Amino acid sequence: MDILFNDALKLQRPDAFNVMVKPTGPVCNLNCTYCYYLEKKKLFPEKKDFRLREELLENFIRQYIEAQQVPVVTFTWQGGEPTLLGLDYFVRIIELQKKHSNGKKIENAFQTNGTRLTDDWCRFFADNNILVGISIDGAEHTHDHYRRTSSGGPTFKKAMRGIELLHKNKAEFNTLSCVNSYSVHYASETYRFLKNIGSGFIQFLPVVERSAGIKDSNGLNLVAPGYGGKACVTDWSVNARDFGRFLITIFDEWVRNDVARYYVQIFDTTLANYAGEMPGLCVFSETCGDALVMEHNGDLFSCDHFVYPEYLLGNISETPMIDLVKSQRQFDFGIDKRNKLPRYCLQCDVRYACHGECPKHRFINTPDGKPGLNYLCEGYKAFFHYVEPYMEYMAKELKNKRPPANVMNWIRNKEHQVVKPVIPERNAPCPCGSGKKFKNCCFGKPIYNL
Repeated sequence: MDILFNDALKLQRPDAFNVMVKPTGPVCNLNCTYCYYLEKKKLFPEKKDFRLREELLENFIRQYIEAQQVPVVTFTWQGGEPTLLGLDYFVRIIELQKKHSNGKKIENAFQTNGTRLTDDWCRFFADNNILVGISIDGAEHTHDHYRRTSSGGPTFKKAMRGIELLHKNKAEFNTLSCVNSYSVHYASETYRFLKNIGSGFIQFLPVVERSAGIKDSNGLNLVAPGYGGKACVTDWSVNARDFGRFLITIFDEWVRNDVARYYVQIFDTTLANYAGEMPGLCVFSETCGDALVMEHNGDLFSCDHFVYPEYLLGNISETPMIDLVKSQRQFDFGIDKRNKLPRYCLQCDVRYACHGECPKHRFINTPDGKPGLNYLCEGYKAFFHYVEPYMEYMAKELKNKRPPANVMNWIRNKEHQVVKPVIPERNAPCPCGSGKKFKNCCFGKPIYNL
């Protein structure tokens, strides 16, 4: 029965998927303490030049466009740090995309730490309508706490210079902020900072990594998802309860002042789930498997957070990309997100919003001792419970074809209701508690019934 159900679901899977491309592999000009990707160099011990070669690049672009059964195809370029390849490399990418577009509209997203941006880069982004994602964790002390150069120097001022150049050249950008053990204590400051620098779309990514204290056979220090041995959460990882408070603090400000003015990814996703729509974010979807990652050599992995040998699907030079994406192995990876939820999660009243979040974080036990509970469960549960009445109101507005931003007036009316004065009879006891008759005490003064 399960096999039949899974096969039927497989046929219904969307005809579009996303592959995050690592054209420089794990090579970066920064050495952020919490980065989980820098050590991936050890998966390629013979490699000295981490660069997606043009022949393979064109092969990828052609296969990727052909595999998408939708009119708009989005490429996502990440790293490492993709600007290390130089601007001419990405000019060539645009040429190859036009060559193989076959009538489809091509869009590009480009994730960068911003420290190497120039006017030329930013003009290129603007001229080609490329959406730039800037990694910035908050104000200077927050950003520089973990985001350092290879020599240990600060990076904030260089990243801010990059943002200034994006503004100057009218290049569209959004921000990605990692929430770690330090930045989690500066919720309001971080949110206001991101608004002040002109980020209209804000993403928060919780940092959760584990280490066994010894390197594995591949030389990796951080353990793979599903690791069954003894491992400890790293010092830079965010605490679940703190993360919940972080989200609630920012939501309180956003829902009162900024709905439809600033977009915070997790708030939009939560509203979509509450309204019964597709959330548009894999970690809060019921299943996953449609967001893969390709390394510089053509190796295709199940997910950006699962770049480990056991999650290698194959190489696009040897097997067509579409066959790897639609393989039974990748299908099982995606459906396991739902099928491996413990009963505790299946019975949770906010499962509709969470769906167990990312399988990478499911390494603690439920209260009844069963494995598979998300490390961030306590924080997410607090957040989803807190936002429920606001989400309910906004979902109702959407259903009635009214703007969800009406929630701001709804809150103001609830929290700042006008209290009407109550005037007692002349001979009644004065409500101030003096013991005198009203006519001999506070007569003529408005008395508020609080």
